[in-house]
Amino acid sequence: MKSSGKTPKKASKAVEVGYLIRELREKRGMTQGDLAKALQTSQSAVARMEKGDQNMTLEQLSKISEVLDRKIVSLGNADTVDFEIEGGRKLHGSIATNMSKNGAINMLCATLVNAGKTTLHGIPKIEEVFRYIEILEGFGVSVKWIAHNSLEVNVPKKINWSTMHKDAMARTRSFTFVGGLLHHAKKFNYPHSGGCKMGERTIAAHKYGLEYFGVHIETKETQYEISYDALKPATVPLYESSDTGAINIIIAASRIPGKTVIKFAPPNYQVRDVCYLLQKYGVQIDGIGTTTLTIHGVKDINVNIEHWNSEDPIESMFFITAGIVTKSKLTITRCPIEFLELECEKLKRMGQKLTFGKEYRSYNNETTLVDITVYPSKLVAPHDKLHALPFPGINMDNLPFFVPIACMAEGTTLIHDWVYENRAIYFTELNRLGADIKLVDPHRAFVTGPKQLKGAQIVSPPALRPTAIILIAMLAAEGTSRLRNVYSIKRGYEEIAERLNSIGAKITVLTGM
Repeated sequence: MKSSGKTPKKASKAVEVGYLIRELREKRGMTQGDLAKALQTSQSAVARMEKGDQNMTLEQLSKISEVLDRKIVSLGNADTVDFEIEGGRKLHGSIATNMSKNGAINMLCATLVNAGKTTLHGIPKIEEVFRYIEILEGFGVSVKWIAHNSLEVNVPKKINWSTMHKDAMARTRSFTFVGGLLHHAKKFNYPHSGGCKMGERTIAAHKYGLEYFGVHIETKETQYEISYDALKPATVPLYESSDTGAINIIIAASRIPGKTVIKFAPPNYQVRDVCYLLQKYGVQIDGIGTTTLTIHGVKDINVNIEHWNSEDPIESMFFITAGIVTKSKLTITRCPIEFLELECEKLKRMGQKLTFGKEYRSYNNETTLVDITVYPSKLVAPHDKLHALPFPGINMDNLPFFVPIACMAEGTTLIHDWVYENRAIYFTELNRLGADIKLVDPHRAFVTGPKQLKGAQIVSPPALRPTAIILIAMLAAEGTSRLRNVYSIKRGYEEIAERLNSIGAKITVLTGM
């Protein structure tokens, strides 16, 4: 039997825990009998747990968490945070786009090639950045916050390989550190990386690209064995259009004397951010913003520099979407328009009214910004499917935002998320709020609208963008919703509840629930 997604208003703690167990069980496709077998108990006991009628010990709760692969209770642990959202409220005023998550973490990787002091401004205080800092500190790198969003990085002469922060590495796409680490050792082991759980993530573009420099990477069960005799410049045809793959190769090439040419490089924003930083280090890079990059590598880099991160087009799209689904007039400032133009064109063809302010420059003097205002509009489903492509296509991270938007549009929208094996599965979580989303296969979903969404309780998926679109849909849903365990969204959005509240949302942050 499917869960209604509703929790009694005055539910006891046991009932709430039972609801979570049932929701997580159903999400994993398990019957009560399956869960009972895994817990070595009876099906009737599982039924009582889910109704809140069964007393459970801490040991039992721990076992259930292990089987369902999600923490059930935190016993007051402040690290576990829920959002309670009072939906159906209009947003208003203006909100500024924060600096880029992906630009920040990849520039942190690039700091490993500089023996001098790197001062980075516009670094968001988010969980993903904290994990990358932990990785750097594990290698003995000094990272110090000198202002709210500014930090100073000093890389030691010798990397400390014995204190690697393997937990942080396992929770992020940390393989991008390898390009810089090559200039600290000819042979080392590196743990397998993690990040959002959306299917298998390949390092093929990284591995094949680095091989052109003479690097040998052997995959073992829990780690990569990386070695080389000598690094040499090369012409590298990128195996696939991977932002992080290109960045890893660019960082490695910056310290290989001579000319390296990278072909089929995606000219996306985070790739450019790393190139701009390397230019500050004194590395000449030709072709920034195109698919062919020429890096004139140098033997050593030892400079003290300051550099600004660029604004995040994915965050701009988050607030654009929030304004659209709540049928609000909302201005989003500091939008990096070059990386949003196609998304805005698709929205206009769906009937969305948008206006654009005059262009101006980011603090890095490279990125072009505009202010975008959205207005209440009557939307229609597009005639063609919506799908992501490498830049200048719809950004891979922006595609999910069209799911809640399509819920408000007349007709049926086909959204094709071809990049990740499992991400589209999370789109169906919006059905708990009353959406009509049918999964065709692991990559394609039909979204039929318009639908009036209603409040519900949902456990955050283990992926950033799917969690973000659930939060956005809850803003539009009538009644009260609860988004549980929001670590996923805290990975990429700084003080998101407070910032949404500043433009008219009503979100209560609950800790240790």
